[in-house]
Amino acid sequence: MNQALFLDLKQQINERLDLSHTVSDTRLMELIEEAVFSISVEQDWTSSEMHEGVKRLFNSFRGLDILQPLIDDPSVTEIMVNGHENIFFEQKGGVERYSYAFESEAKLEDLIQMIVSKVNRIVNQGSPIVDARLKDGSRVNVVLPPASLSGPTLTIRKFPDKPMLMDDLIRLGTISEEAAELLQIMVQAGFNIFIGGGTGSGKTTFLNALGAWIPRDERIITIEDSAELQIQTVPNLVRMETRNANTEGKGDISIRDLIRASLRMRPNRIIVGEVRGAEALDMLAAMNTGHDGSLSSGHANSSSDMLSRLETMVLSGASLPVEVSRKQIASALDVMIHISRIRDRTRKVTEIHEVLGVVNGEVQLHPLFVFEESGETNDLRVIGKLTYTGNRLHNMHKIRMAGLQLPTWIVKSEEAGGIS
Repeated sequence: MNQALFLDLKQQINERLDLSHTVSDTRLMELIEEAVFSISVEQDWTSSEMHEGVKRLFNSFRGLDILQPLIDDPSVTEIMVNGHENIFFEQKGGVERYSYAFESEAKLEDLIQMIVSKVNRIVNQGSPIVDARLKDGSRVNVVLPPASLSGPTLTIRKFPDKPMLMDDLIRLGTISEEAAELLQIMVQAGFNIFIGGGTGSGKTTFLNALGAWIPRDERIITIEDSAELQIQTVPNLVRMETRNANTEGKGDISIRDLIRASLRMRPNRIIVGEVRGAEALDMLAAMNTGHDGSLSSGHANSSSDMLSRLETMVLSGASLPVEVSRKQIASALDVMIHISRIRDRTRKVTEIHEVLGVVNGEVQLHPLFVFEESGETNDLRVIGKLTYTGNRLHNMHKIRMAGLQLPTWIVKSEEAGGIS
């Protein structure tokens, strides 16, 4: 169906809608089917073309318009709308241009307002940037003019209906079985773990997978800018998200506010979806005050870079000496994990470090696993493995207190003397 015919059919259906009453989905579908059937003979459409036309028209009224097929396609992971005419999507790691466009900029703006209103967010020229989410949990970011020179910009990060477990990540080659086995023990023992990585590297997915190992009898508080985590194995779970200020500039609730509130809610663990600023200080304080096993993530290029960024975030939240901020970080964090999106577009855990403490004024990272590349296949797929360094795990106290033991392969490595 070409654009002109689509707009003509949509106009016909609009004229038949009784706007004085709420039109049910069933009634709307009947009107659409009648309109499509009446023109199908003239256009010599096949049944599949008729079905596609009905779906497209229905989505333009009740779904996400031309984006709905991309939303429904499980192989599509990201949708990027750069103005009403330029739409791209990520599928199987590659970015492609979409063959459809919105009818007008006004139609795209209407869709954006519908999305943000459903999660009680506001976006307009006075406040042109907002984060939101769809009903299925997909992450939404909106930037409107004048901040966006390309027109209304909409980015949707999709998540699978069923969150990935660590077994799925092992099967995809994101992490090795040995590393996953050690991380499971660390999560159960209450290690404070921080995940770093670039945009789209899979930090939230990995955070979900780690969360599935939290004991069921614990109380968990999750704190996010836009609720995305899908921890389904812990019954005693409280999910919280931030709120932007209203049109009067009041009513905003920040991550810092939520972290402080969570401390009065008797949590065993606190999971902060992502830290970007001064809230890092509150997160570290929570980890340092009895909330062992807390998890969080942030943007960085490596584990050492993540330490530097955390230091900057902490200093932005309080006027502390650098030495004090580093001691806060080293005292709070037990393990740092880094995830990278490498050149063949796959996501890999590339570093797992134990945080040892501060030596000569610097936070010491003790490498446990490092991704080692060994070549490429003919189709340019990277060959490599997350390899155990042989370094001994120093922080055994939490493991012993939890009544757990190290994996057999680590114990054998210790007995063989191949560790430091």
